[in-house]
Amino acid sequence: MNLLPLKHYRAEPLQKALPKITLLINSIASPLQIGVYEAGLLIDERSSDKKTSETLLPLVTELLETYDIEQIIYARGPGSYMAIKLTYIMLKTIEIVRGIPCLGCSAFALNGGQPVKAIGNLYFIKEKETIITKKFEEPVNANFALPHSIHDLEIDEESTPEYLLPAV
Repeated sequence: MNLLPLKHYRAEPLQKALPKITLLINSIASPLQIGVYEAGLLIDERSSDKKTSETLLPLVTELLETYDIEQIIYARGPGSYMAIKLTYIMLKTIEIVRGIPCLGCSAFALNGGQPVKAIGNLYFIKEKETIITKKFEEPVNANFALPHSIHDLEIDEESTPEYLLPAV
């Protein structure tokens, strides 16, 4: 066996480890928003005015291919029931298949505690620790925004959707 002298072996540089990333998904209102957080700080964001069923999977797939995702947080409600269901099912599938934990947060944490559209002229509002529905004659314009930092974001112990159906 012929070995080259030691000076002929070149050490390859170690690949740099990718930073751990957290995604924050708000699919309960339009536009759908996804924030990419490194060390708790917003470094990238995506949004779409398309329906959650059309755009969430392609956006998350792209982010999974781009970043080393450590965990995914989503607004688990209250809000659009269909969007919450689709988001939860997709994220739980990713959790099972890829081992990336799925966590939840309140929608009120992403809109400054403002009313969240329910149905018709009913809105979800938070009074202390209780969420109720309240009728507003004029539409409430409560915009959702991704926080610049998720260090203070209150993560719910429960990741299942928060469905609060008003009595009909």
